[in-house]
Amino acid sequence: MSSAGRCKGCVTVDNGKVPTRLEGEKVVLREKRLSDAENDYAWGIDPELCRLDAARPLTLSFKDAKTLFQEELAYPAPRRHRFGIDTKNGLHIGNCMVYDISERRGEGELGIMIGDRRFWNKSFGTDAVETLLRFAFTHLPLKRIYLHTLDWNVRAQKSFAKAGFDSIGVVQRNKHTFIHMEILKVKWESIVGQEQARAEVR
Repeated sequence: MSSAGRCKGCVTVDNGKVPTRLEGEKVVLREKRLSDAENDYAWGIDPELCRLDAARPLTLSFKDAKTLFQEELAYPAPRRHRFGIDTKNGLHIGNCMVYDISERRGEGELGIMIGDRRFWNKSFGTDAVETLLRFAFTHLPLKRIYLHTLDWNVRAQKSFAKAGFDSIGVVQRNKHTFIHMEILKVKWESIVGQEQARAEVR
């Protein structure tokens, strides 16, 4: 993962280092590794998963995809932090990231995919989003996280809303209609404060 001082254009991190492991209630976010290549490729050629992301399935061979993946690990893209999503027992079930980060505007876009269907509709995605938000708002100089999800993907919209995102508009892109959603740091801090208060009462 990129960190301050490693490459021109990389995002400044408050403590100078990017956490390589982030614990949620149900998931662990950890740095990407070469062993993810097989799952990432399988998910990347899956038509249904690609449709959820308004993307075309990969057409290159696994060998070529793995070579590109190795290059990404060796030379991580600036203005992006990408994590693998594991269950607490170490099963890789998806990926998430904050990308297109702008320090000047104090914002970045969130992307997530739970590729293992066995973990759909069980709050693993919501927990991953909440864990990624904690990283973004505590380790990066960001005040706003936004995302785009297809207008017909109500399941994803409900999951993002559960994590605190608000719908703020509609975006047309490449013949697809996306719901534009965002969460501001001030709202996230309020949600965290309320959760801490409830925990103290217990």
